[in-house]
Amino acid sequence: MDANHYKKLQNMFRSANINHRIYDTQVLTVEDSKAVLTLDVSDHKYFHSLGAIHGSVYFKMLDDSSFFAVASVVPDVFPLTSTFNVNLLRPANTGTAKAVGVLKFKSQNIYMAESTLYNEEGKVIAFGSGSFAKSKIPLTEEIGYRL
Repeated sequence: MDANHYKKLQNMFRSANINHRIYDTQVLTVEDSKAVLTLDVSDHKYFHSLGAIHGSVYFKMLDDSSFFAVASVVPDVFPLTSTFNVNLLRPANTGTAKAVGVLKFKSQNIYMAESTLYNEEGKVIAFGSGSFAKSKIPLTEEIGYRL
């Protein structure tokens, strides 16, 4: 793949309503078979009643970083998450969380990726893995895939 594909994926990510309206402090970088997603988790809007980030935030970061690791090698269509398993290890409530997604397997239509979520001290706070399938939805400007 080329740098323009990665930039278009990053723009597609930023253009999604959930990312620029709710998770507005996220930063995504995409490269070949890898994606890194960071989020400032100090904002209490992500917290559950015990004062740490909700499990749905863990899931989103792990799934998104895995998804974009897969998407980095799929040049024409939108991949879809078909399964994703999450393991929560410890809470986080300050600083920046970082999810690193890596493509682990690919075939003609099925991909497997793993992601690890770190707190600001570099400790693993969660990890996950999932399978992804090619859809028939083309990557177009209408879904934010543009420079």
